[in-house]
Amino acid sequence: MKSGWVFRKFNSHLPSWTASLSSPSKAPTCQYPFSVTSNFILNHADISSLLSVCGIEGNLQLGSSLHACIIKKIQYFDVESCYGYHNALYIWNSLISMYSKCGELSDAVKLFDRMSVKDTVSWNTMISGFLRNGNSDMGCLLFKQMRRSGYCRFDKATLTTMLSGCDGPEFSDLSKTIHGLVFVYGFERQVTVGNALITSYFKCGCFSQGKQVFDEMVERNVITWTAVISGLAQNQFYEDSLSLFAQMRCGAVSPNSLTYLSLLTACSGLQALREGRKIHGLLWKLGMQSDLCIESALMDLYSKCGSLEDAWLIFELAEELDEVSLTVILVAFAQNGFEEEAIQIFTRMVKSGVDIDPNMVSAILGVFGVDASLGLGKQIHSLIIKKNFIQNPFVSNGLINMYSKCGDLYDSLQVFYLMTHKNAISWNSMIAAFARHGDGMRALQLYDEMRVECIAPTDVTFLSLLHACSHAGLVEKGMEILESMTRDHGISPRSEHYACFVDMLGRAGLLEEAKIFIERLPENPGVLVWQALLGACSIHGDSEMGKYAADQLFLAAPDCPAPYILMANIYSNEGKWKERARSIKRMKELGVAKEVGISWIEIEKKVNSFVVADRLHPHADIIYLLLSALLKQMKDEGYVPDKRYILYYLGQDEKV
Repeated sequence: MKSGWVFRKFNSHLPSWTASLSSPSKAPTCQYPFSVTSNFILNHADISSLLSVCGIEGNLQLGSSLHACIIKKIQYFDVESCYGYHNALYIWNSLISMYSKCGELSDAVKLFDRMSVKDTVSWNTMISGFLRNGNSDMGCLLFKQMRRSGYCRFDKATLTTMLSGCDGPEFSDLSKTIHGLVFVYGFERQVTVGNALITSYFKCGCFSQGKQVFDEMVERNVITWTAVISGLAQNQFYEDSLSLFAQMRCGAVSPNSLTYLSLLTACSGLQALREGRKIHGLLWKLGMQSDLCIESALMDLYSKCGSLEDAWLIFELAEELDEVSLTVILVAFAQNGFEEEAIQIFTRMVKSGVDIDPNMVSAILGVFGVDASLGLGKQIHSLIIKKNFIQNPFVSNGLINMYSKCGDLYDSLQVFYLMTHKNAISWNSMIAAFARHGDGMRALQLYDEMRVECIAPTDVTFLSLLHACSHAGLVEKGMEILESMTRDHGISPRSEHYACFVDMLGRAGLLEEAKIFIERLPENPGVLVWQALLGACSIHGDSEMGKYAADQLFLAAPDCPAPYILMANIYSNEGKWKERARSIKRMKELGVAKEVGISWIEIEKKVNSFVVADRLHPHADIIYLLLSALLKQMKDEGYVPDKRYILYYLGQDEKV
């Protein structure tokens, strides 16, 4: 903050001497305003106002300068001075507040300890300072000392300050204790206290208690309703949040922008496009649609509902954009399958001088897949180093995934080992990288290191481990991991885990064991499980077991092309050409499209992609000529093409 700005802000009610403080040439001295020859006497209200602005703006230099001038020149700084007990306390409390807001708690504590007389505001200011700076233990200790002192009785501001620090499940008991004090000391009818109780209960995960406080409140304002609607939405009770809003609209209290922001969060969570459009209409009617936070929430809503056109329209019409809205639109493109567009937007942002933050970088790293440019990924890595984002765990985790998906396992490992603070996602990303590259033993070794570091594994950890065991043929180890998942860590397997386990058994040729495992599952096998079994049958050419898996998959996902393609491959492997032709014909009759396979190579920072029978590449003629020459050379060396799987692609199914 510029000191000149402070004094311009107070220009309307402060005397002309303050201009001297805003001038760089006169800044070193504070003598003139407080000199003996000055006819002006600075009052306590003006000093407190100045200190308040210093605290809000974090201007410690100006605040401490005012403190020095006060000590040197103002006689009523002493609480026992004739100027006035209350005025002196006013100054003391303002100084404590200024230092705590500037993060200088040690100086605030020194002032507080020197005060011979303290009032409720003094205690509240110190408690608030500790809680604001993340020291909840000292805040609670001061609150206990305040109660024991007997000189100052806490007020509703004390209670709301304490409740504001109750942010997390570990503070649930404290919230309940303060709730008891609210009743004992007769604050239960105070709306601000009730609102603070609701907020703290929802933050602590005590949803029923928060709702009970709301139900028992005699008077409710817009903050009351918003606290509950927001609390429900943030804790994924989306339908309850929307239902409560319907009740609110039937009453006399009108929602505000924060209420609508919470409702948009609920609609995003439910992917409720229809309800979201209704709220969007209300925002237009009330003239709130241009609010920066509202616009970001609307873009997030439309993108999560798959309506990217609406999200982009809001983005284009926005009068102002911030880091949140830019990140939202990046994620919107990435999550809706427009990875190239997301990369283009990010590139334009960098070139146009937009202040890139870690969230944007993390979002763009998430779009990298096997067909993305490793060269571009390395450029983004350079940007990360330049902006000193490398120690941000989300960014580093994104780099690990980016390098492993682009085929560069070495750099992925380098990023991992350079991280000073690794979380569960970091370990999961690296284990998944080894699994993706077929190094099952290294993935298991890393899991052991993770346990030594006392990092609790998640369901994603076990999914990567099962994937690693599957590709490495480590059946017994995979069985052990699946058992320990529930037994040792209390994590219930999902359909993905079961599918991975079936794939592991199938790759090892244990098709009958895989079938028995599926039949004994505690839940209905999903599409992924049957796909895994059918894929294993395709590998081993077992048409009987494959027919059984395909029939189950037909029932689970009629529009899925996998059973038709895999059964065609199985029949080809066994030389059953008529059955194969029927499978392909049936797929065509139902209009089920096969997902096209793609291969790619990066040459001179440009990714070249290819699909089957691709003639769109500008150098297609040269490429096919070279392939023909290579195939001829391979045949001369003794290679015999396996024509069982290429008949379909050549359109020769009817030749059988």
